[in-house]
Amino acid sequence: MSYEHIEAPDGGAKITLADEETGELDVPENPIIPILYGDGTGEDVGPVAQDVLSAAAEATGRDIEWMRVYAGETAREKYDENLPDETVQAIRDHRVAIKGPLTTPVGAGFRSLNVALRQTLDLYANVRPTYHLEGVPSPVSKPEEMDMVTFRENTEDVYSGIEFEEGTDEVARVREFIEDEMGYDSIHEGPVGIGIKPITEFGTKRLVREAIDYALENDRDSVTLVHKGNIMKFTEGQFRDWGYEVAEEEYGDEVITEDTLWEERDGEAPEDTVVVNDRIADNMLQQLLTRTDEYDVLAMPNLNGDYLSDAAGAQIGGLGIAPGGNFGHGRMLAEPVHGSAPKYAGQDKVNPSALILSGVLMFEYMGWDDAAELVRDAVEETIAAKEVTYDFHRQIEGGEKLGTSEFGQRVVDRIQN
Repeated sequence: MSYEHIEAPDGGAKITLADEETGELDVPENPIIPILYGDGTGEDVGPVAQDVLSAAAEATGRDIEWMRVYAGETAREKYDENLPDETVQAIRDHRVAIKGPLTTPVGAGFRSLNVALRQTLDLYANVRPTYHLEGVPSPVSKPEEMDMVTFRENTEDVYSGIEFEEGTDEVARVREFIEDEMGYDSIHEGPVGIGIKPITEFGTKRLVREAIDYALENDRDSVTLVHKGNIMKFTEGQFRDWGYEVAEEEYGDEVITEDTLWEERDGEAPEDTVVVNDRIADNMLQQLLTRTDEYDVLAMPNLNGDYLSDAAGAQIGGLGIAPGGNFGHGRMLAEPVHGSAPKYAGQDKVNPSALILSGVLMFEYMGWDDAAELVRDAVEETIAAKEVTYDFHRQIEGGEKLGTSEFGQRVVDRIQN
């Protein structure tokens, strides 16, 4: 391995692809894992998460060789660009990586550095497990009822970046085509910005397969397709239809649709069978609150996934505790849900739990379930003991307020003990 500004570790071994067809990985006991601390508070939470995950690996008889990579502010300092090719290549080479939050500078040429990484590496499924940890303050009365996993399509929808700016020749040509060639007259007079919303069969079906496979492998009862197909009939409505096609044509008796369930079985699902249903997106936001425990796995287009996963995260204590990961074929990039919060950067005060728990998701993908469980339990025990960072401390009576690094050390201590 040779990079310009990335220092490769002396030891360790690459994670490789064991099966090209399935994407199954071959993970050594001493893998090299790229880590991108990120911008703003990423410089606070990144090293802490690294220490916690290293402790869990060591406690389970393994070792991680970390390889620091760069994007955003740190990349501008080293490369004079926001997303260097060798950062992307290093993550591609090593297949599993973890990153903190990134800030996209205004006028930098990227709509989002996070989106650019996902699309460049074809990390098509953004997966966010949302569960409540004991002791975490929540705005709802029964946060423990939330145990849900969202699968958000990562590469298309309005995030595909096909937009035309007001006042440009391009937007005028698109408008002329829509109005004169296609006969639509619903655009108001005057300046306009236009975006294109592609939803493909290919993108939809591979995401829904991931969601169903996850439900089957993890004993989940249902997969819910979340869409706005009552209005956007040929994009989100098609997402719904293609999702049902996957369920009905590819899984046999392992999966049953909600319509079939009621038509043929009076609502009684066969044992070990996943029920696939669908909900309108705005109704689903309500269902998150009113029928929380009735949902297991949600699969949805990109924009719906952004809204729904954040709303779910609020119910279990906020984005400071919400982990996530981006998955492709034999490739994974773990990342927290929250942003970079630059006003708190360098103050050693923010909550590192979301990045640490994103590492749990990474460990599970690597097959290190024992290390993953160790980290999750240690984080939960630390919070339950009221040893928390400022965001939770102000909501917990009798708690001990810790800095970012202090909280991380308490988690490490519990892992080692």
